[in-house]
Amino acid sequence: MADDLQALEDWAAPLLAKLEAKERRQLARSIARELRRSQRERIKAQRNPDGTPYTPRKPQRWRAKQGSIKRRAMFSKLATTKWLKATTQGDTAELGFFGSVARIVRAHQYGMRDRVDRNGPTIDYPQRELLGFTAEDRTIIRDTLIDHLTRLDR
Repeated sequence: MADDLQALEDWAAPLLAKLEAKERRQLARSIARELRRSQRERIKAQRNPDGTPYTPRKPQRWRAKQGSIKRRAMFSKLATTKWLKATTQGDTAELGFFGSVARIVRAHQYGMRDRVDRNGPTIDYPQRELLGFTAEDRTIIRDTLIDHLTRLDR
């Protein structure tokens, strides 16, 4: 996958060098917006970037009250624009989770150990990749770049 991104970068670099700074900013903003939409849809579908489903939650048998945890899709609130941010600065675009939720996402993204609460138990989280490039994402980047360049030629 890294080779595909490198090939895309090698192909696009000379084309991007010909653009003015304002046009590169607009392009970065539109790519970031499209990637955020794509990542949000994939997170809602509960899929890793390679297409495999997320590891399901463990059953919560230790809860005193039945139904105290609503069993809905994991990360449904994290996929909203409040938490999944697409930022641009200059001619670069950045997509990710920022602030307090970044620690939670990092634990799931890399399959790390983390505390549930400040004084709660430490849990080993299975790896669930919330962010990552799919083949569709690379196509989105390429198509957005081509669309942007063809609009400039008119």
